[in-house]
Amino acid sequence: MMKLAVGEIVQGYRITRFLGRGGFASVFLAQHEETGNKVALKVGAAAGGGRQVTRLLEVTSRRTPEGISPDELPAEAVFVEPRGVRIDLFDEREVQALLRAEGDLLATCQHENLVALQDRLVVDGNHVLVLEYVRGKTLREKIRSLEGIHLNWFLAIVRALLATKQNGTLDYHGDLKPENLIVKPSGKIVILDPAMRLPEGRVFTTTPHYNPLLLTDSKADVMAIGIMIYEILTGTLPFDEVPWEFAGQQSGGETQRLSLSYFFSYSPPHVLNPKTPEELERIIYRCITVAGYGLEELRGDLEAFIGKA
Repeated sequence: MMKLAVGEIVQGYRITRFLGRGGFASVFLAQHEETGNKVALKVGAAAGGGRQVTRLLEVTSRRTPEGISPDELPAEAVFVEPRGVRIDLFDEREVQALLRAEGDLLATCQHENLVALQDRLVVDGNHVLVLEYVRGKTLREKIRSLEGIHLNWFLAIVRALLATKQNGTLDYHGDLKPENLIVKPSGKIVILDPAMRLPEGRVFTTTPHYNPLLLTDSKADVMAIGIMIYEILTGTLPFDEVPWEFAGQQSGGETQRLSLSYFFSYSPPHVLNPKTPEELERIIYRCITVAGYGLEELRGDLEAFIGKA
């Protein structure tokens, strides 16, 4: 994999700071030598998934190539097979193919709440995405520091995902989580890092704690939003053992139905936080457990709830 260092110049971009990393990529802040424009450079990382990334000893906002804060959850590599799906490791060739496919995907997407692709580079055979630099705090950082969270952010996300789905540029994000949402100083929220995927659908990336059924449609985004709201209200996640054991398999058997029912038996938010509004708890329940509850329904419920608040 390609290694970058602060001070290095990559095709006219000078690396100024390490911004962060996930299971398959690292991101650096860079400045164009001629124009002075700041960008984020995304390059492939050596680790094969979130379970392979080194955790630092303490929860921290410090960003280092050596490891991540233990409360962060990088994505995993998911392989689609006839019997279902499996979580495994990516090799360098697969990471490069996914980066190239991500560049193709972002090149077609334009929305004010989605990070913009500005350029694509190839350096010694390695694909580098030149992305808009979004200044602000991730939702993870806001949760960590107990800052105020606004439901309007989630409504903006839903509206953005509906727009990109309806215009055919992005059917689903697939890896929504607090690490992939940045709140700018203005209060505007920006979505980062759509799930990396190959066009044939054989391989993709996602974070099972927020996509426990390993879905590859917009219901994955609806579930993730419900799980994030649950986490904000309760301080914990609804599911510990993820993904669901039958994720990716065709449903219909009694064993799978019983298993899913048992899997979905999470503690209701009001049990952990008695101040949880009843209607918001119903929204979370629908997001997580109701198969036909999609982005349109979620938008309507959020608009109604926010309008009453």
